[in-house]
Amino acid sequence: MSEQSARVVVTGLGCVTSLGHNVDDFWRSLRENRTGLSRISRFDPTGLRNEIAGEVKEFASSEPHDRAVQFALATAQETLTDSGLSETPSEHAQSGVVCSTNFGGADSGEQYLTSLRAGMPDPRLWTEFQFNHASTVIAERFGFYGPASLLSLSCSSGTAAIGLAMDWIRSDRAKVMLAGGHDSLSYSSLAGLSILRTITAEQIRPFDKRRSGTIFGEGAAMLVLEELGHAQARGAHIYAEVLGYAVNNNAYHLTAPDKGGAGLRWALQFALDDARCRPEELDYINAHGTGTPYHDVAETLAIKTVLGDHAYRLPISSIKPALGHIMGGAGTVEAIATILAMRDSIVPPTLNYEEPDPECDLDYVPHQARPHQARCAVSISSGIGGNNAAVVLRRWEQA
Repeated sequence: MSEQSARVVVTGLGCVTSLGHNVDDFWRSLRENRTGLSRISRFDPTGLRNEIAGEVKEFASSEPHDRAVQFALATAQETLTDSGLSETPSEHAQSGVVCSTNFGGADSGEQYLTSLRAGMPDPRLWTEFQFNHASTVIAERFGFYGPASLLSLSCSSGTAAIGLAMDWIRSDRAKVMLAGGHDSLSYSSLAGLSILRTITAEQIRPFDKRRSGTIFGEGAAMLVLEELGHAQARGAHIYAEVLGYAVNNNAYHLTAPDKGGAGLRWALQFALDDARCRPEELDYINAHGTGTPYHDVAETLAIKTVLGDHAYRLPISSIKPALGHIMGGAGTVEAIATILAMRDSIVPPTLNYEEPDPECDLDYVPHQARPHQARCAVSISSGIGGNNAAVVLRRWEQA
C-alpha cells in the first residue's frame, strides 16, 4: 500500500442467511448461540452425504430472478439503505459493485437442463444461470456506473471481493463499492460437494478432534466500502476501517491444503503487512473453520506460525456451525460478524466444539458467545482449488 492510498471504511452491512433475513436477526442469533441448520425442505435431499444444510426459510421475493440473485438483491438493498446511499446517492460514475459466487444461478441451471431435455429450452433460465448476472442486475437496479465485476474463487470469494473493491477505492477508480457474495442451495452443487466428501455425514465440528467435514448453507452478505473522505463529507455512519487484505493460491491440490499450511500462512502475513498491523495488535480472529480434518490443522498452524505466542492469547471462532458454509458469501458474512464483534465487544462462539484436538490447541470460543474487547481483527477464508484470502479490520472510533 502506497503512502498516498486512500483510506477505506465500511458504511453499510446487509445479509440474508439461515439465521435471519437481515443483519440484526443474524447477529442476535449468533450472540444467542443459535443454529440455522435443519433438514433441506426446498428439494428432496435423499442421496446426498448429509440432508442437513443452512437453508434460508420463509424467504419471499417478487423479483423475477434466480433464488441466489434474489438473495443478492435483497441484501444489496439492505446494505445500501443501512449506508444511507439509497437516500443520498453518491456520484454514480464513481460507484461500483463486486459480487462473488461459487455456483451462480445453479437453480436456474438445473431448470434450464430440464427444459432442454424436454425440447423446450428457456433462454431466460440460461441468463439467470450466468455467474455475473447478479453484479449486472445490481448495477442496473441501483445505477452504479463504476466498476462491476464477479469473482469465483471458491470459498474465499467473499473475502476476495472485499479486497478487490478496496483496491478500486485505493486507486481512485471508485469512491463507493458494494462488495459481497451470494449462493443458493441446489441438488447439483450439493451432489458434487458430496462426491468430493467435503460434507460431513454428521455435525460440523470446527477444530474438534472428531471433525469430519463441513455443512453448506445459502444466502448473501454485502458491505458498502467507501473512501473515508467521501463518507465523512456526507456524514455517513462508519462501522470499521479496512486496513488491508491478501489473496493467494496454494498451487497444490484441488481440496487438500498444502503441507504445513504455507499458503494460509502467507495470506495471513501478507494481509497484516498490507495493513501495517503487527501480529500482537490483533485482538480476534474469525477463522475459516470448516471442520474438515486437514484444513483446521493447517489454519491453526498458520495462525501460530504468524502470531507466535500471541496466538494463544486471543479468541478464534468459526461461525459455520451456526449458519452453514454459505459458499460465495461466506467470507463476507464472516467479515460482518467480525465488524459487529468489535462494535459490541462480544465474539461469536464455535458451536459443537466438545473434544479438544492436540493439533488444534488455541482458544476457539466453544459453545457460547463471549464478552471481549477487540480493536483490530482479521477474517480468514480458504477454498477448493487452494484459494486463500484474509482481510484486516479495525473498529472505528469517532474522534
